[in-house]
Amino acid sequence: MSNIFNRLELQAFRAGITPRTTESRDWFMNKAKNMRSINRQALMKEEPLTQRNDLRNLSRTGLVGTMQMFFYDPKHKDTLPYYDLFPLVVVVGPAKDGFLGLNLHYLPPILRAKMLDALMETANMKAGDDAKFQITYKRLQAISKLKYYEPCLKHYLNKQVQSKFAEVPMPEWEIATFLPTAQFRKANSKKVYYDSKQKIGRNA
Repeated sequence: MSNIFNRLELQAFRAGITPRTTESRDWFMNKAKNMRSINRQALMKEEPLTQRNDLRNLSRTGLVGTMQMFFYDPKHKDTLPYYDLFPLVVVVGPAKDGFLGLNLHYLPPILRAKMLDALMETANMKAGDDAKFQITYKRLQAISKLKYYEPCLKHYLNKQVQSKFAEVPMPEWEIATFLPTAQFRKANSKKVYYDSKQKIGRNA
């Protein structure tokens, strides 16, 4: 399988798309609509993603604000209305026996684009490929443009992680955000998106 990230970046370049703009987010979102089956295990091994064994000691390792892909089996899946087996998460901070993260898959693509725009405004872009989102739970609550966070915010337990983590560097944030890699169980994406929009509407 050819490298998805490299292929889409090359296509965007040939189309004259400027990275990290509203135009580029719309372009990648439209491209993703036409993509079907993606081998998630192979995707995690692609360059330029970086694999790591765990996300322990978040504060010391500087992993807060990074974007991560991984396989996950929820501890309480029997009582959850639905869940995602392959989260795409922006790490918010440590939590009991694990970490808090924003799983962008819970937002429909249009709201995902708006959330990414708001998150990009917090990022330390001068760090280049090592850029991170500068977020905390308090900041999510305080910044109006980040109002889409609530249906995305999840508590992940370290023991329930079923794979290594694949860290997505800054130049690939847009592509990763729109790739159709969510693996929802007990509900389809339409139901998930409907519930997320209802939750956002109640708290907007």
